[in-house]
Amino acid sequence: MTRPLQSCLIAFLSASLSVPLVAAEPPLFDAHLHYNAEDAAIYPPQEIVRLLQANRVEGAFVTSRPPDLALSLHQQGPDLILPMLGVYRNASEKQRWVHDAELPDRVEQALASGIWRGVGELHIFASERHNPVFLRIVELATSHGLPLQMHCDPAVIDALFEHAPKAKVLWAHAGAYPFPPLLRDYLDRYPGLYVDLSVRDQRIAPRGELSPSWEWLLMEYSDRFLVGVDTYRTDRWGDYAGVVARIRHWLTQLPDDVAEAIAYRNAHSLFGLREGD
Repeated sequence: MTRPLQSCLIAFLSASLSVPLVAAEPPLFDAHLHYNAEDAAIYPPQEIVRLLQANRVEGAFVTSRPPDLALSLHQQGPDLILPMLGVYRNASEKQRWVHDAELPDRVEQALASGIWRGVGELHIFASERHNPVFLRIVELATSHGLPLQMHCDPAVIDALFEHAPKAKVLWAHAGAYPFPPLLRDYLDRYPGLYVDLSVRDQRIAPRGELSPSWEWLLMEYSDRFLVGVDTYRTDRWGDYAGVVARIRHWLTQLPDDVAEAIAYRNAHSLFGLREGD
């Protein structure tokens, strides 16, 4: 090859490589996943990790029943999975965990390992907001600097922060009453409160179009919201790609900086992650 032709070829290749052919999907951090025994019976850990990677999920906050299943996912994808300590060993404990006097000791022992990145999802309603088992678990998570994922009424949020003002809380599903005025009030009251938007896509973006009231709220508190799919049933894993696509669709209707914050940057802040972790 002659030198002039070689120079032209190099210049052409350099110019071609500098132009992206296809824009990559923006990353997501999924802040609300379950990997329970019934899920593990169908989807082994390596398949879950591949599914998340295929959907450009850069990190996931995962709880499980029994708790050790989240650790099996973490072992398969240590740079991807943040294991959250679930307190239910079986399905029946979801309704009666607040009456298990031995639970705080088990939680304290588990947290001493240092591997868990949060506690929850805790399902609790207003009548149990002063329950001593619940309040002790709040103390334990807060003393370890770990967020609590709460599935609860607003009154529980009030009691939690009254008991532990320095707590970090991820309010699942935008709360039991997912209305923008109520959420604005609570986000204003409690600096340690974050909100996950799992299974609220139809409220946020009916028929795919972002609701104006939600748009204003998300822009006003752009540093306090996270997204999640919530695999509360096994068939949600089968529809994972579809749910992620719907989340990405309404995120594209927000300004880029707001969309990026909600998609993954707020998770970095909540979980103390550095860019690239």
